[in-house]
Amino acid sequence: MEPVYKRILLKVSGEVLAGSKGTGIDFEKVNEVCKVICECAAMGTQIAIVVGGGNFWRGRSSGDMDRTRADTMGMLATVINALALQESLIQLGNDAVVMTALDMQRVALPYNKYDAVRYLNEGRVVIFGCGTGSPFFSTDSGAALRANEIEADVFFKATNVDGVYDKDPNKYPDAVKYDTLTYDEILEKHLMVMDNTAAALAQNGKLPVLVFNLDDPENIRRALNGEKIGTIVK
Repeated sequence: MEPVYKRILLKVSGEVLAGSKGTGIDFEKVNEVCKVICECAAMGTQIAIVVGGGNFWRGRSSGDMDRTRADTMGMLATVINALALQESLIQLGNDAVVMTALDMQRVALPYNKYDAVRYLNEGRVVIFGCGTGSPFFSTDSGAALRANEIEADVFFKATNVDGVYDKDPNKYPDAVKYDTLTYDEILEKHLMVMDNTAAALAQNGKLPVLVFNLDDPENIRRALNGEKIGTIVK
């Protein structure tokens, strides 16, 4: 089947990489995800990834800690996950590059839009670490920003839920899932799909966002082929 999208930005939460362990990295889960990414890349789709760091650190749970320092710790946590994804992808036979918004040339390349696009055109998977590189911004905002910069066709937000609901489906059995939403509806209904900055970046860039569950990594391929999964925001 011909992929619907030529270039995607895939956001992978840190919690997904923790698997059933809950914290740290479950390399069995990482390899499951990366195997599907390699198969999608083999179909001709260019794949960029933004990874979160919540399996190691969440700045918003840091209590009275200075917010800038707490967020910087979170940015560094994303680099650990980015390097884990890179290692798995390379072992599976697909070259991968890690680019970071904070300078750390001994372990990753500095982010540059034009180099990133060149690597994508060469068939490499490009993994972006450190979010936006600034405190007070989430990795969702970083994903929307990078997706706009590299001119991705779509932003795949892969999470631990199978779409967007009107309320938390883990707490309320009568929660209703949306198949489609607009950016305005996200803001008006206060739906916790992504933070307002990420939603505004996506809206301004006319970037569709597909929210789906990554418990089954095959959902990446299903989304790429245009199957109706999750919730599409546009």
